[in-house]
Amino acid sequence: MAQPRIVVVGAGFGGIHTLRHLERRIPAGMADIALVAPNDYMLYSPLVPQVASGLLTPQSVAMSVHRLMKRTRLIPGHAVGVDPADRVVVVRRPTGELSPVPYDRLVLAPGGLTRAFDIPGLTEHAFGAKTLADAVLLRDHVLAQLELANDTRDPVEREERCRFVVVGGGYTGVETAASLMRLCEEAAKRYPELRSVIRWHLVDIAPKVLPELGDRLGRKALDLLRSMGIEVKLKVSVREVTDDKVVLTDGRVLPCRTLIWAAGVTPSPLMETLGKPTQRGRLEVDAELRVPGIPDVFALGDAAAVPDLVGESPYCPPTAQYATREAATAAQNVIASILGRPLKEFRHKDMGLVVDLSGNDALARVMDHELNGLTALGITRGYHLAAIPSPTARARVLANWGIRMFTGGETSRLGFAEAVKAASFVSNEAVDYMDAESAAREGRRLMENLEERYGRD
Repeated sequence: MAQPRIVVVGAGFGGIHTLRHLERRIPAGMADIALVAPNDYMLYSPLVPQVASGLLTPQSVAMSVHRLMKRTRLIPGHAVGVDPADRVVVVRRPTGELSPVPYDRLVLAPGGLTRAFDIPGLTEHAFGAKTLADAVLLRDHVLAQLELANDTRDPVEREERCRFVVVGGGYTGVETAASLMRLCEEAAKRYPELRSVIRWHLVDIAPKVLPELGDRLGRKALDLLRSMGIEVKLKVSVREVTDDKVVLTDGRVLPCRTLIWAAGVTPSPLMETLGKPTQRGRLEVDAELRVPGIPDVFALGDAAAVPDLVGESPYCPPTAQYATREAATAAQNVIASILGRPLKEFRHKDMGLVVDLSGNDALARVMDHELNGLTALGITRGYHLAAIPSPTARARVLANWGIRMFTGGETSRLGFAEAVKAASFVSNEAVDYMDAESAAREGRRLMENLEERYGRD
């Protein structure tokens, strides 16, 4: 019997942990395991705001796939379509060409993209806060604005360069605003005249920040942000963005050259290519994480609508905590489906949430306990250290935190934003995904070409 071909799409929490469980459970030589991903690293995304602030180095949160995995083949590229009938994933390689990846079992964990809206000027002028490249570029840009503001004699230009607007009151937006505010405070020590001019704004259409934390901790987060000097504006969004101003929906015009867009994530369009039902872009799966009607395809993480059999919501939240736990069930069920054994339902009770506001401020909800201050900070950072799957990355993160504590931070630029212009998060994340019909047609064509050249496996 030929080795079963198991293909995992996505190198995030869901994909990487699925692969680690598969490698532990499947003896060497008994299966061909492959990963389709555009990068050869797993990004520990909860700490990306700390990379933007310079608290952590980029290498600290980018864990090598080759170090994490021992028997998994890396197939570089974006999965842009799935042909379930022919069991083929269509991959767009870094060279731009399409390549077929046949499978016997497929696990989809592609994550999501930054959610954008049809706001004039948004895609041309906004910075993202999702990827490692976003974080490094954003840090350089913020520091460059302060340097340029300090050098100019024009009060209007100085105001524009010293005002920063973050859109999104969720984890990414709140932590990014807090972390970069700390960075500005450190940099302002070199530019004392700018201290009274630097302004940070956090804008969200929702009535509260961090609603997942509950009312009490949400109010505490709001108080902490305001005590740091961040102006929080709720029930308001952005109407227009230009290169020197941001117009809000309440009519207020903010002279500004930096808009950071952190208004949520939308599921990967890859999930639409299967032609199966979705929930707001998330592919519907059953309690065993299997796609109904396609028994050899499983899905999990941000881009999957996984039934919540324990909580009150119909679907599990798209968080790293849930994706990591879903991965164990997905790996077990992939193996069980190959061996003809019963599959296991996914069940997990929410363990809580943590928010690091940089400095000594943090918030944590652990089971039914709500915490803040140094206790929450210890729990938050302890959780991150435990959740990072690489011992090398864990050591780097711990060392970075220690260096900052004892020697202070660095406020020099690295040269990634010499043009001092936003690199649109939309164009950075843009991938030409297929529709269901095109995926089926292209998958069949690519497989026929492959078999014609090399024969059938």
